[in-house]
Amino acid sequence: MKRWRVNFVFIVIILFGAAIISRLVYIQIIKHDLYKALAQGQQKNYQLIKGERGEIFFSGGEILATNIKGKYLFVCPEKVKEKEKTAQVLSEILGLDKELIFAKLRKDSLFEQIKSNLTEEENRVLGEIDLLGVYLRETFFREYPQGLMASQTIGFIGGEEKGQYGIEGFYNDVLQGKEKIQNLIYGLTNDTNGADIFLTLNYNLQFMAEKLLEKAKEELSIEEGQIVVMDPKSGAILALANFPNFDPNYYSKVDDFHIFQNNVLQKLFEPGSIFKSITMAAALDQEKLTPKTTYIDEGNLKIGGYTIYNYNKRIWGERTMTEVLEKSINTGAVFAERQIGHKIFLEYLEKFGFFEPTGIDLQGEIFSENKEFKKGYEVNFATASFGQGIEMTPIQLVQAFGAIANNGKLVRPYIVEKIIENGEKRTTQPQITREQVISSETSSQLTAMMTSVVENGSAKKTKIPGYYIAGKTGTAQIPWTVLGVNKKGYSNKTWQSFIGFFPAFNPKFLILVKFDNPKTKTSEYSAVPFFKDMAKHIIDYYAIPPDYEPI
Repeated sequence: MKRWRVNFVFIVIILFGAAIISRLVYIQIIKHDLYKALAQGQQKNYQLIKGERGEIFFSGGEILATNIKGKYLFVCPEKVKEKEKTAQVLSEILGLDKELIFAKLRKDSLFEQIKSNLTEEENRVLGEIDLLGVYLRETFFREYPQGLMASQTIGFIGGEEKGQYGIEGFYNDVLQGKEKIQNLIYGLTNDTNGADIFLTLNYNLQFMAEKLLEKAKEELSIEEGQIVVMDPKSGAILALANFPNFDPNYYSKVDDFHIFQNNVLQKLFEPGSIFKSITMAAALDQEKLTPKTTYIDEGNLKIGGYTIYNYNKRIWGERTMTEVLEKSINTGAVFAERQIGHKIFLEYLEKFGFFEPTGIDLQGEIFSENKEFKKGYEVNFATASFGQGIEMTPIQLVQAFGAIANNGKLVRPYIVEKIIENGEKRTTQPQITREQVISSETSSQLTAMMTSVVENGSAKKTKIPGYYIAGKTGTAQIPWTVLGVNKKGYSNKTWQSFIGFFPAFNPKFLILVKFDNPKTKTSEYSAVPFFKDMAKHIIDYYAIPPDYEPI
């Protein structure tokens, strides 16, 4: 009985298997052509598509990055029979190196791109000839209508069709189009286009900032320079300019890749006397001194085997803390730091954000842990009090002074105002990262002291009749190591800068002007007048009412 059941199951399995095999023979062999045609016909109803990359705009709607239709040329190496001859023909038409094309034709691959975004003439000539294994295809290419403007902020699209640097890099996943299968008969597909991005940058202010940097190159022979304009209450970046810059439409022609770097957030520097305002903020906030506190300057300080001097070895005698900022007295900054002690000084620098990135929404932000400074040597704290031996990025400095202008509240700087995707809008909300770095009273006291720097001190050239501006100058020597020289100490080259905000007692704009090695001795004659030009332009552009009637 058991044997009969086993045999029955075995026969059923054989019959079932035979049925499946016969069906496969029928489909794959007998009716092969029919089903192949059906499959191909069905496949032709579908297509893998990729949406357009999102566009990038200034806050007012002026286009910074868009897409244009164009053609690109590629080859299928295995189909090209006469490789050397084909390479020669393409070289003559496209103006490319023959050996580079020949090398691609010898590769074991099915696809090698030869050139993208062909010119009309190249399209015409290539369309008139028939080269085996050479193909033209239409696609979208990235175009930057503003050319050089805001180039380090925008970035560009690299060879792998991915965003590199700046907005293009940081927001690549948001901007790039989505790949989806589209039904060509029914059109059943979701929107595949990337999101559009509107920046906080104001076209008019950005244009002026870049124009001033070009002027600084002509008049002061600066090696590099940056101008940043920020709303200190929200953190919105209104202008972010770098010199030198580049045209992202032709990024492949750039020889020095350092030019792609956004030095506002990707290069460290020592701020010099600008930093005296930060030191004074900590001492005021700890109530260890007031703007009227006095000390006696003897022209130098001896710390261990080091001697610290004032600029030009000046001796100032008895001076108030306000005068320390006005005259930019190094020994006065050391005095202020010593009133609170090294531990508390470090705590304030941390609260101001100097040991961490700001979180600005741009690719590649760096920061310094300042390990050398944090070793705790007495001389390190002394020099740091007036901005030497401590390093940071310009955007960190802008954020910190934003807290002074914003009643002690530290806000995150940001550059994207809104993102629009599939008709839905996402707007960036200002973010307070630290509620109270210093008290509002300290902020008011320091603002008055910095206003006195402009009214009575080293920044008199900043004065604009009718307006109160709070600011501070800074000149710092550049270390040899920064210049690529394996040598201790400082060179004769300098960073010269000025940072300020206005209207001083109701700030709406904060500006940093920083120049690398201008031909002037101090920032009083370099960054200060350029700050004034930028501030005057903003006052006129926004028709800001005066604080008082000028005499």
